[in-house]
Amino acid sequence: MQLGRAMPSNSINTNVGAMVAISTFNAINAEMAEVQLRITTGRKVNSVKDNPAIWAIAQNQRAEVRGLDAVKSSLQRGMSVVDVAITAAESVSELLNEMKALAVSAADYPASDPARTAINENYLALRRQIDTAVHNASFGGLNLLAGGGSTDRVRALANTSATSTIDVDHLDLSTSGALLAGLPADLIGSFTPTSVADVATATANVNNAISRLGTGSKRLESHLKFVEKQQDALEAGIGNLVDADLAKESARWQALQVRQQLAIYAMRIANQQPSYLLQLFR
Repeated sequence: MQLGRAMPSNSINTNVGAMVAISTFNAINAEMAEVQLRITTGRKVNSVKDNPAIWAIAQNQRAEVRGLDAVKSSLQRGMSVVDVAITAAESVSELLNEMKALAVSAADYPASDPARTAINENYLALRRQIDTAVHNASFGGLNLLAGGGSTDRVRALANTSATSTIDVDHLDLSTSGALLAGLPADLIGSFTPTSVADVATATANVNNAISRLGTGSKRLESHLKFVEKQQDALEAGIGNLVDADLAKESARWQALQVRQQLAIYAMRIANQQPSYLLQLFR
């Protein structure tokens, strides 16, 4: 049985030093490519191969952030609907204040007096203006104040699972609605000793409705701020998981460049060794 012989330490057939140098050089280049990718993207986890567990966690949180974008859009749309309604409702309140002043003035004149007729015409114009303002209090196809049996309401999403909402209900501020039901139809035939009080009651009903709309708008605004902070916190958390420390990566890149130059120098030395062997035969 022939025993295997150890590989000669000096050989022109197999350059062990060059093989080691090349292997080291390739490893350094692979590491440099990894660092370069981190510097380019700003992330230490760019794909599932880098860190499967961290990548999965970060990806789930990214989905949550995208879901919060939809929640924010829903809340912002709800705020717009309510704000338009509040603007119209405030106009209705101002119109009612004017109508109350006219009702008080009408009480100073007999029903047949031309001044009473002029006051009544002004009153009727303001009454029609209420319905005009209410009819135009629409945003995105929703009107929280319209009459005629409208059931529009705000149901803004409050979470990414769509299991919770911020609600603002419909309030009929038309002259045919329940809130203005006691409002005198005119200041002549429908005018009674309690008409001024009836206008005041209608005004109070509208002001209470505006208060409810304001509360709803405040809830939407407050929750929107919370969602924005929640989204910022999630994005910061994702960054903590996957973002690269560029200061460290820069230092690592510099060190790898030095190692790469040394590996090239080592390969140069290893490739020169066979030529040194020729000198032994001179």
